[in-house]
Amino acid sequence: MAGRPLKFKSVKELEDAAASYFTDTPAGKLTITGLALALDTSRETLMNYEKKDEFFDAIKKMKTRIENDYELSLRTRGSSGDIFGLKNFGWRDKTETDVTTGGEKIGGLSAATAEQLIRARANRSDI
Repeated sequence: MAGRPLKFKSVKELEDAAASYFTDTPAGKLTITGLALALDTSRETLMNYEKKDEFFDAIKKMKTRIENDYELSLRTRGSSGDIFGLKNFGWRDKTETDVTTGGEKIGGLSAATAEQLIRARANRSDI
C-alpha cells in the first residue's frame, strides 16, 4: 500500500520553502507550528517528514533553529512560554538522582507486607 504522495519531493525543495519562514519571521517568534503553516502543511505532517531518512537532517536543523530561538528568547524575556517550548524539545528543569538502588528497579511491596506495615504503624502510640 502506497502512502499519500509527498508534498516536497526533495530536501532542497523543502529547505527552499522553509527559507522564507526563517528569513521573514522576527526573532523570538519562530515555532514548529508557524513553520508548518508557512509550508502550507500541518505540524504532524512536518514531523512525519523527520521520520524519512532523506529529510531527517533538514527537519532536525529546522527544529534546532526554532529551539535556538526559544533559548535566546528565554535569556531576554524569561517567559514561561519559552520554558514550555524548550520542554517540548526535551529540556528539563529538574534532575532526579537515584542514590539508593544503583539504577536497579525496586520491587513493590506485596499486599501482605503493606498490610503489616499499616498495622505496625497503627499500633504505635507516637503516631
